Amino acid sequence: MRGARGRGRTVTTRARARRGEHARARASDVERRRRGDDASRETRRRDLLAGGVGVGASVWLPGSAEARVDASRANARAVPTTETPLRGTRLTPSRVIKGCWQLSGGHGGDRDSDRTKGDAAVEDFERFVEAGVTTFDTGPEACGYGPSELIIGEYLKSPAGRRRANEVKVFTKLCCVGREQYGMTKEWVEANVDRPRKRLGVDKLNMVQMYWNDYGSKGYVDAALYLTDLKHKGKIDAVSLTNFDTQRMREMVDAGAEISTNQIQYSLLDRRPEKYMTKYCKDTGIGLLPYGVVAGGLLADKYLDAPKGEFRINTSSLRKYSSVLAEVGGFEWYQSLLKTLRAVGDKHGGASISNVASKWVLDSPVVPAIIIGARNASHIDDHRALFDFDLDDSDRRDIESVLEKGYQAKEDAYTWERGGRW
Repeated sequence: MRGARGRGRTVTTRARARRGEHARARASDVERRRRGDDASRETRRRDLLAGGVGVGASVWLPGSAEARVDASRANARAVPTTETPLRGTRLTPSRVIKGCWQLSGGHGGDRDSDRTKGDAAVEDFERFVEAGVTTFDTGPEACGYGPSELIIGEYLKSPAGRRRANEVKVFTKLCCVGREQYGMTKEWVEANVDRPRKRLGVDKLNMVQMYWNDYGSKGYVDAALYLTDLKHKGKIDAVSLTNFDTQRMREMVDAGAEISTNQIQYSLLDRRPEKYMTKYCKDTGIGLLPYGVVAGGLLADKYLDAPKGEFRINTSSLRKYSSVLAEVGGFEWYQSLLKTLRAVGDKHGGASISNVASKWVLDSPVVPAIIIGARNASHIDDHRALFDFDLDDSDRRDIESVLEKGYQAKEDAYTWERGGRW
């Protein structure tokens, strides 16, 4: 940590002592890296799901799974907030965070249930807040989030949003994906912090999570230090990261950046953070904010015992996570995992497969909250029911016995997406 700022040298000055025009990269390049949609992975995904089922394919929806509802959900308590503030802050986010990547376009899915655009998207925020989901994760277009910051801003400016001003927290991003990476400046960082402040209509951003495209440039250290300066200037509550590996996290922390969290993919299908990152987080107090915890909906009752060829891959999320599934175990292994999760859920009053999978991630001591993307508010009751049961040691052993039979990760989190091995 840094000493008192009144001693003469700011972090910015020290960063310059350590080493010496914003042009945003094409958003499509970021999308390609983050969504895993290159040709070879797409081919493997199609093979996994039996020959490339098209968007118009029939979907397998067993009535018994759709009808499986825990009777206690009608009176489920609100989603709680974290008991302990995030590292170096006073922030206590809701333990379920509404992911807003689904508001970027490409996630509409079935037309009848699509509420990812316009007034419907704005109106849905209030339903989440009423259920205790008071924290929203978003970002700018450069990180693939489309107009989601603007949609959240519309909610915050509405009568309902103004009433909830003291409850709602918005976590956004600083996306470094272009030439700015090779000549990072304090001015560029501040301009790209001020932009979402104006979009959201707030004086201070609750959290800014930095994404960096090219590890070949070490400018991410300077950028993290500039963000730390803006935290002390009162423009940011929390300086955080997204999709960084453990080595780069350590470099920034060692340089004096006040990192609170790292948003990373983490689920029963993707346990790469356990390779190195969870131990580092335990040692430093940095939290992980996992996304992909239900694998874009693949970890759900409706896919239990589904025939191999009867999947509807009609959203960006499903396309992404079906590629992940090809890396970690294949279709038969996936079905054995779903069966085990269903058995655990039945033991706990009929808890959904999605909730058992979410609970497994949320139980990690380095995970203060999980991010669950939402196309609409239809799963709110399930989010609340997540806190009506607890996994026991027997549940964890049963789940682990399946995980051990899958492919084990060889690299750190988000290495595969950058062209490395899984």
